[in-house]
Amino acid sequence: MTRIIALSDTHLDDEKLADAVVALAKKADIIIHCGDFVSARTYAALADLGRLEAVHGNSDCLELKRLLPERKVIEVDGIRIGLVHMASHGADLVGAEMMAREMNVQVLVFGHIHRPIIEKGRLLLVCPGSTTLPRMSAPSVAELVIEEEKIRGNIIPVGSPNCDYLKFAGKLGKAEEGREKR
Repeated sequence: MTRIIALSDTHLDDEKLADAVVALAKKADIIIHCGDFVSARTYAALADLGRLEAVHGNSDCLELKRLLPERKVIEVDGIRIGLVHMASHGADLVGAEMMAREMNVQVLVFGHIHRPIIEKGRLLLVCPGSTTLPRMSAPSVAELVIEEEKIRGNIIPVGSPNCDYLKFAGKLGKAEEGREKR
């Protein structure tokens, strides 16, 4: 059995990885990161935890964009897994499925949308979400388990759900209340 922890969109500069993420990564045989580490320090911190397979994202520093490829294919226990940052722009996974076919993989792990998705059809499409800036979901990672040449996956929350838009809307409401009181 091979256990893979996949993450993306950590968007960390000087901050450290969440303890829950570190604990999961330490127990994994392979760590996959689908871009937007942001800093080389975050990349190094994950690489120190174990075997790291990664691609760069659109928000990564120049050093990481030079170091890491835009796309990557790895083979684990007979399963071809594709890694890319941007495969889809939203709930429509047609682009991700087409990219998986183009890369000739059985599994495509991608990021960018900050929302966890696992869709099993002819191919397995996985977006682990974001550990720091989730969109309408809890911070999360994906766990992939390969056993007897079959792969399964699930999403693991690593924090409480939050929505920056709702926080922003709340601040607007308080600002409006302040103006009405004047």
